[in-house]
This record gives sequence, structure tokens and C-alpha cells, in this order.
Amino acid sequence: MYALIDCNNFYASCERVFKPSLRNKPIVVLSNNDGCVVARSNESKALGVKMGVPIFQIKDMVKQHGIVVCSSNYTLYGDLSNRVMMLLSTFSPDVEIYSIDEAFLKFHGHKYANLDAIGLEMHRIVKKGVGIPVSVGFAPTKALAKVANKIAKKYPERTKNYYIIDSEEKRIKALKWTKIEDVWGIGRQFSKRLQSIGVTNAYQFTQLSDTYVKKYFTVVGLRLKKDLEGEPTINFEDIKPKQNIATTRSFDIMMKTKNELRERVSSFASLAAVKLRKQKSNCELIQVFIYTNRFRQDLPQYSGYKTVKLPFPTSSTFELNKYAQAALQSIYKEGYSYKKAGVILMGISKDQTQQLSMFEYENPKHKVLMNVMDKLNMKIGDKVKFASQDLKRKWKMKQESLSPCYSTNLKDIITINCK
Repeated sequence: MYALIDCNNFYASCERVFKPSLRNKPIVVLSNNDGCVVARSNESKALGVKMGVPIFQIKDMVKQHGIVVCSSNYTLYGDLSNRVMMLLSTFSPDVEIYSIDEAFLKFHGHKYANLDAIGLEMHRIVKKGVGIPVSVGFAPTKALAKVANKIAKKYPERTKNYYIIDSEEKRIKALKWTKIEDVWGIGRQFSKRLQSIGVTNAYQFTQLSDTYVKKYFTVVGLRLKKDLEGEPTINFEDIKPKQNIATTRSFDIMMKTKNELRERVSSFASLAAVKLRKQKSNCELIQVFIYTNRFRQDLPQYSGYKTVKLPFPTSSTFELNKYAQAALQSIYKEGYSYKKAGVILMGISKDQTQQLSMFEYENPKHKVLMNVMDKLNMKIGDKVKFASQDLKRKWKMKQESLSPCYSTNLKDIITINCK
């Protein structure tokens, strides 16, 4: 039996943990540089606030309904997520952290027979220990656990924040209730194709033949179908290496000169290279892009990108930065004010399967040097940098409504008046 535990409105709930006054108030959390809405409380959803809407477009709504606007505080969210996952691990040794606010647990043996008690206790202990409300879905497969979790979240009073799919009757009823576009693993294009042939819910999807599903939705779609039928096919999986690694940022101020952009691209390439080495991989392609501010229609607009094929797979910051700078050189245009840039690494393969070129190859000293640099930066805090980077510059984002880091920064710890 699997359980999927999902933190309800996680970012908004994190903001409420140390600010009880925000309970029952509409909350929105903004993206980097306070750009767009990336999280909403139930109260904000009820008011009609859409996910991804730029905050300037709903200024009147914010003022009219007293919506609390918060800058994203990923340090706080990450720490509270770790605390939630630590509590969940006390229920089962088999834990798969699916995202910052979701985890699968796998149960074995008769001692887990009383799932009603476990569901109630999970909700109670996480709410008491961290202050985050969770919904729990139990089912014999991961895909069905996702469906059960949606039911628990949709009807918290009726389900007491947990729901168990433990019979064929419950499985069929739950699948008929689940819209096809809400099925875990069914993307927008797949859902459109299924709707075009009259498949509007998950149960109808399971009634398609295996041959048809495999032909039009690949073996991945077939595995999903089997999982929804109650046959465990999507197993616990190790964390797979990322196939693309992106480091992108919007700037706190618009940049006009090439030197400013060179420094940013160099820093992005360096950060991406660290992520690449952390998963023991190399890449064969590097893409660099630069954008102006599309919301400033009073300024000339331009966007450019360049993808470079590397002569050999590498994770060396020396090599990646060299080709990133060459890409920037080819796309940069004077006379524009740039708001965003990024570096994306693609064509990722495992380090032990590195295919070298006959005529060009990586300096063997690079790997040793990168290893030493990574260890030093992990120990002393990102102090060793390349000359093309600004040694004094730190990430700075527009965060006008940033909450304190209550649980990770001593200066932000709450002071309690005991008088």
C-alpha cells in the first residue's frame, strides 16, 4: 500500500506558521523579483486569483479584498519542508520525496492494517510538529494514491484529511470522479488528444485497450494505465539525473552593457556546472539567452538565444564558461535594457560514459581542480570564484514583502513575551 502526503497550499501555509494573524486571510506568494503569483491560499483562489498572473495586473483586487502579498522565501519553505519529511519518515522507512511539498510512503506488513488511524495521526503530527496542514491518500499504487489524495484535499471535512482506496468499488468511483486533465502524468497535449476521442475522466482512460495506449501514449502511458487499474507498475524510483540544468534569473535592475551581462552569464554557467558535477554528469550542449523587459513597452524589445554544441562532453566550469561567453557575444545587441538572462545545459550524460573527441579533449587537471573548488565552496560558502565573476556580488532580487527566515537565521528568531 502506498500513501501520498501533500502539504496543503504549502507556500501560503508556511507564511502562516509564524504569523497566525494570516489564518483565514487571502494570501498570494510571488515569484522571483516579485513578478507573478506562484502560490495562493484557498481564500485567494475563491476570489478568482489566477496562477501565474503578474502582480501588477491585480493591484486593484489586492487592495479591494485585502490580499496579503508575500515575496517567495525559499529558505523558509525548504527548512519547513525538511521538517515535514523528517516527521513522515517516522511512519515508514520507505520514503520517496516527490517535491518540496509531496512525498510517497510505502507500507509493508500487517502492522499498517489500520490506515484510518495512520491517516489521522499523520495529519495530527505534522500539523502539531510543523504547523503545516496535509492531505493523505492511500491506495495500492502510486497513481491511485494521487487520486485518493485529491479526494482528501477536495473534501477535508468529510474525509478528515485522508482517503483510502481499498476496494474495486472505491477505485472505479474515484476514477470516474477524476477529470482526465487532472490525472497524474497526463500532460496538456495528451489530455487534449484523449478528450478528442471522448475520454473525459480517468476511468474512461483505463477502458482503452493496452495496444492503443502504448501506440499513442508510449510505454509510459501504458504504465500509468496499469497503475490506475490497480496493478503496481510505477515503482519507487531513485532520483534520476536531470536531463536539462537551467540557471536563470531576472535582474534587480536592468542591464545595458555587455560587461554586466558577461559577469551574470559567467556566474550562471558556474552555478549550472556545480549542479552538473553534483549529479556526476557531463553535458554536450549549452544554451545562453537574454531578454529585455516585456512589461516595459515604452522600451525597445529584444530577445536572443544561442545553443552551442561542445566539442566533447564536459562539466568543467572553464569550458562551459568559455562557450557561454562565445554564445553571449553572438546574441548581444547594444541599445537595449536587459532584464533577464540564463544558461541551460543540455545533452546530459553520466560522467563514466564520457565520449571524447580524437582531436579535442578536456584538460585532465580541470576535473581535479573542480573537485577541490566545489569542496572548498561547500565548506567556506562560495568564496572561490572565477575572475570573470564579481567577487563581491551576491544574488539580489526584488523582495519587497519578504518574511523573516524564522527557523534558519538567529536574528529572525521570534521573541516571546512571557510576562
